[in-house]
Amino acid sequence: MIETPRLLLRPARAEDLGDIHKVFSDPQAMRYWDRPPYEDITVTAKLLSGLMNQDPETSFDLVVELDGVCIGKAGMWRTPEIGYILHPDHWGKGLAFEALSAFLPRAFERFDRELVFKAECDPRNLASGALLRKLGFRRTRQEKANFGYGDVEWCDTDYYEFIRPELRIC
Repeated sequence: MIETPRLLLRPARAEDLGDIHKVFSDPQAMRYWDRPPYEDITVTAKLLSGLMNQDPETSFDLVVELDGVCIGKAGMWRTPEIGYILHPDHWGKGLAFEALSAFLPRAFERFDRELVFKAECDPRNLASGALLRKLGFRRTRQEKANFGYGDVEWCDTDYYEFIRPELRIC
């Protein structure tokens, strides 16, 4: 578990299903995610099961709790890639920055052989790109029309890297 002034980042529990489904079924929250909103709660239940049964050798994915309510998730589902999502009701309040600022040092402790963490971001998601840069991630490249799901759309992807702080030269 990771505590911040406003948040608790903790392992997922079965009772998080309703709250997690509110996030993953919200069209605004899922606008830049890698799949459409989850209409069926059984799809969210599979995601939650994956969170609860993740491989500790490769994953460190936590739910984000605010005032006893799960408002999203943040972490690493496949080392070295980080990811995060919050319900839109909680955007613009600095919560993602607070969560990830606390998470990154713990992730480097847990995966002590990793030198670089990575993130992917749809370039249209300006807030997420700004968040990554504020955290110290550096955009390394952009690929055009390289990602699509179903019949929804093809989109570009920005790739970011975060170098272990003690290895940074300048």
